[in-house]
Amino acid sequence: MHSHTPFTNLAFCVRTFGCQMNKHDSERICGMLEGLGALPVESIEEADIVVFMTCCVREAADTRLYGQVASLKNLPLRDGTPLSKRIVAVGGCIGQRDGEKLAEELRHLDVVFGTHNLGSLPHLLEAVLEEGGHQVEVLDASTSLSTELPTTREHAWAAWLPIAVGCNNFCSYCIVPYVRGREKSRPLEDIVTEAERYVAAGVKEITLLGQNVNSYGRDLYGNPRFAAVLDALDQTGIERLRFATSHPKDLTDEVIEKFASLRSLMPSLHLPVQSGSDAVLAAMNRRYSRSRYMELIAKLRSALPDIALSTDIIVGFPGETKKDFEDTYRLVDEVGYHQVFTFIYSKREGTPAARLEDPTPREVVQERFDRLVDLVQARAFDANQRDLSSTIDVLVEGGSKRDALLLSGKSPKNQTVHAPLPTGVSADELAGSVVKVRIDEAKTWYLSGEVVEGPEAGMGALTEADREGRGPAVAGGEASVDGR
Repeated sequence: MHSHTPFTNLAFCVRTFGCQMNKHDSERICGMLEGLGALPVESIEEADIVVFMTCCVREAADTRLYGQVASLKNLPLRDGTPLSKRIVAVGGCIGQRDGEKLAEELRHLDVVFGTHNLGSLPHLLEAVLEEGGHQVEVLDASTSLSTELPTTREHAWAAWLPIAVGCNNFCSYCIVPYVRGREKSRPLEDIVTEAERYVAAGVKEITLLGQNVNSYGRDLYGNPRFAAVLDALDQTGIERLRFATSHPKDLTDEVIEKFASLRSLMPSLHLPVQSGSDAVLAAMNRRYSRSRYMELIAKLRSALPDIALSTDIIVGFPGETKKDFEDTYRLVDEVGYHQVFTFIYSKREGTPAARLEDPTPREVVQERFDRLVDLVQARAFDANQRDLSSTIDVLVEGGSKRDALLLSGKSPKNQTVHAPLPTGVSADELAGSVVKVRIDEAKTWYLSGEVVEGPEAGMGALTEADREGRGPAVAGGEASVDGR
């Protein structure tokens, strides 16, 4: 139990933009504020304290943040609030990059903090509550990892587990190394201890996080030891193990082999290529070639033929020619990804690429982008057909957002799967359990089918009689988009 604090019974809401690392940081913020007696609420209207965890990878994020913060100025306070004004805080990458400038431009903003000082948020908020004014604290580097802070996880059965923070790669278009700092790995024993704690608490799926998980340990041990992390985590008994994000230049044969040998490692990998053109890859400072990337794909499919691959692609990088784009288009066609996160290049001030001139008209870039999206969708549809008529294990996340009578969950390949709820059981009751679903429909962004076996301790095998009369599966159709 916590003693009475300035936060006792205040309501807070956290809004998160961007990558999984930001989502994890938000869970830490929820953990700290709940530990101090504050109460989490879903909507900003109900909140006394609103925290925005921001991303500055793309320009649209800045515009969105400024709009959302500005809109709070005239939003009425909740009934019964003890405060005379709603407290607004901005953290994450925009907080780190802009610092005091944010507070100057958004006069009703109360707190600005960065990526290196999550743990400072309670005392910054407390200073505002007690003294008024605004508080800005942005550090150049962290003295500790946010993993030492308490956490409140979004789902009891799933956990983010950061193994490293920061990035040493300096891709020419990317702001992340400037706002997240140099790469810093956690000791392996700390990672294992945290994972064991999660497994003991009933967590089914752990996702390892890092700006570049493949280079884990280079700063601590002299050379990368990511394969050792995967081995150690597999030994904890975790059911499902995933990781993000993986830089191709550091993906080793040893890590690739783990997809074939480890029980818990899920058959899906996010491997951002960014471009299929050697000229553009060099200008991006990616430090691998198209042929090297395709060699990695071949090795992955040799280790695990049915691996589901996803990637990131930037269209319209400064100087991208028609031939450069065609090289990218061809690569996507050849690989046949399950999912591709496509972005039109967005200039970020402070990065080397921001200084590059680009004579390509915007409409040409848009036309290329649209062509690529059409191909991505066609190839994703093809990839999902391979699971038609198969029976797969689905980790249930809850009910479908589109239809309360459907459960929604994730396959081992990270596909979204829908199925009608079995009679007499609710989506909430099934959430966090694994059910077997026979797939009878495969669309571009989801699979759907029938539950043929429930969780071990629950429904057991379902008979044809159980399933009779409920009609065919109807898919909700929301796409799963959780990569950077």
